[in-house]
Amino acid sequence: MLTPPDPFWLRAMQLADIPAVREVDRLSFPTPARAGLFEHELDGNKIAHYQVLGVAETIIGFAGFWLIADEVHVSTIATHPTWRGRGLGELLLLNLLFQAYTLPATMVTLEVRHSNKVAQALYHKYQFAEVGSRPRYYRDTGEDALLMTVPLLNARYHQFLENQQVKLLQRLQSEA
Repeated sequence: MLTPPDPFWLRAMQLADIPAVREVDRLSFPTPARAGLFEHELDGNKIAHYQVLGVAETIIGFAGFWLIADEVHVSTIATHPTWRGRGLGELLLLNLLFQAYTLPATMVTLEVRHSNKVAQALYHKYQFAEVGSRPRYYRDTGEDALLMTVPLLNARYHQFLENQQVKLLQRLQSEA
């Protein structure tokens, strides 16, 4: 787990975090997660890994992934709207990518809304490539998803992540 600069903190999600996570989720997505989803992910899904990002006593973001065989599948990343544009979604993604190295993972995949250009730019920054699409993937709007992947979790990519970490932590520290 990365250690962000003060006043931010990052840790594994706990059941007590779910009300705050659901609020960030509600504010972040056109259709919030169904009731009970996060409880199931934490208590009933052995392949799920979730984290929360906070400031002081408040959760301001969360992210999760599933480890399926040797693939990390990013299921969600969200930051409270008032905290967007500060590199915190990037921090969550970067932490997930570092976590992928601690698991027997060889690649990372995710889906992103075709209209979500901000998220796509972040994923491109971290060398995700578009490898396909999923027509009408999002049931709430019928929007297509882009399928993106980073196929090489090797030493060279790990060095890239370490360089990105230095830049991001310097940015967060200077803005804190």
